[in-house]
Amino acid sequence: MLKIDNMTMKFGGVVAANKFNANIEKGEIVGLIGPNGAGKTTIFNVVTGVYKPTEGDIIFSPNEEEQIITGLRPDEIAKLGICRTFQNIRLFKQLSVLDNVFIGNHLRIKSNVFSSILRLPTYRKEEKEMLEKSIYLLEKVDLKDEMDEKAYSLPYGKQRRLEIARALATEPKLLLLDEPAAGMNPQETRELMGFIKDIKEEFDLTIFLIEHHMEVVMGICDRILVLDHGTLIAEGDPEYVQNDQRVVEAYLGVE
Repeated sequence: MLKIDNMTMKFGGVVAANKFNANIEKGEIVGLIGPNGAGKTTIFNVVTGVYKPTEGDIIFSPNEEEQIITGLRPDEIAKLGICRTFQNIRLFKQLSVLDNVFIGNHLRIKSNVFSSILRLPTYRKEEKEMLEKSIYLLEKVDLKDEMDEKAYSLPYGKQRRLEIARALATEPKLLLLDEPAAGMNPQETRELMGFIKDIKEEFDLTIFLIEHHMEVVMGICDRILVLDHGTLIAEGDPEYVQNDQRVVEAYLGVE
């Protein structure tokens, strides 16, 4: 599904990612972990087109046909089927819950500006379909009852669900989640774990996530990549990674 090939990202003299390689297979949940400042969000930003890597390529294969997406704009990458959430929730907080998800549908809209201004039948039909899809997604993430409320009024855990619902509206094949459990209490965290597994199956997703909460990472990930100072130091299933000496040293240091 996704291949990161020998990717290096430099900011002046700072190397945020150094010859990073990763392969993510269709249907997997893959975690990317590491100490603060290890370069995890930089990798997400390169994959989603926020940054163009200094070296290397990003290759996306949603339909078994490889596409080099290095250097494409974020909107172009999103249209191909890669969408993300952010560590700091980025909702349209003054808009309703429904409107937040409705906006996500616009990535797939076929009508042009002319037909939308004049509200031609083709646009009205598409608008109705987008509304129905938005309500369906809110039902799937258990937010249908709050769809008329302002986004800012939702509890933190539900704001996370709303951000994911908006991402699902873009019809992704690969979903990137940047610290989805950040700021959640233990009950919300446990609910999130089940929620991520459910949407993976429901929407046939491949998921790549950054997370500091080890209960989440160890509980839902098929494989884990460990980053330290921009370099991949370990890769494997949860049991292998948590017993790797290099990982222990990266998190806890050495005597």
